[in-house]
Amino acid sequence: MSRVDQINELLRSEMANLISREIKLDSGLITVCHVDCSPDLKNAKIGISVLPDNLSGTALQKLRKHSGLFRKTLNKKLNLKYIPKFNWVIDATEKNAAEIEDILKQVGL
Repeated sequence: MSRVDQINELLRSEMANLISREIKLDSGLITVCHVDCSPDLKNAKIGISVLPDNLSGTALQKLRKHSGLFRKTLNKKLNLKYIPKFNWVIDATEKNAAEIEDILKQVGL
């Protein structure tokens, strides 16, 4: 496992903890699916899934608003030279998998 892969996994775990502690959605859930850091570790794309789907926009707004707080908290907690800037994206993998599963059920597979 490369250094970037290790940092990706560390950030995914830490971000999941921070989000569960700091971000409250009314009857909603935010899950960190993946973190992809750039090779220079200055930027990170964080893929999230939100349940229910209609809260995705609200979740992204809250996450973007709290990005500075998250970076500051991670800077104190982790021994990294750089804490990357976060780029939040919705990961539609689960939604796409459910749609494929429904199609397969319809055709009888």
